[in-house]
Amino acid sequence: MTEVTVRSDRGLSQEIVAAAHRLVSDEPPPAGGDAGPSPRQLLCAALGACTAMTIRLYAARKAWPLEALAVRVRYEAARPGGPGPEARGGDERFDLTIELGGALDDAQRARLLEIAAKCPVHRTLRGQPLVVATLGSA
Repeated sequence: MTEVTVRSDRGLSQEIVAAAHRLVSDEPPPAGGDAGPSPRQLLCAALGACTAMTIRLYAARKAWPLEALAVRVRYEAARPGGPGPEARGGDERFDLTIELGGALDDAQRARLLEIAAKCPVHRTLRGQPLVVATLGSA
């Protein structure tokens, strides 16, 4: 189980507590104060970080020469009346660009691209998880 607490005093700046870690999320001006990444940026970061970790673990287990790794995540939402992901068959889309450095052959690169889709966050997003909200006491 994973648990995160988000505290909100006023405005759009939110304090995120994940175990011993504290982060801030906010929206850019004019809506927010830009004190931290937006919730969508954090979602993209979670997908990118999980993808990179999954690739690293697999490459290390296989003793493959993966020296450098970067995962760039781009999120696009459908825009009413305009071009967007809906033209490609979905309402929302995450595009991942994975850069692999090291003396990897073509077969290893292809396998690491397949492995990227097996990261837990990717599987969660693909699976349309159930989200249940309840009221607690403050």
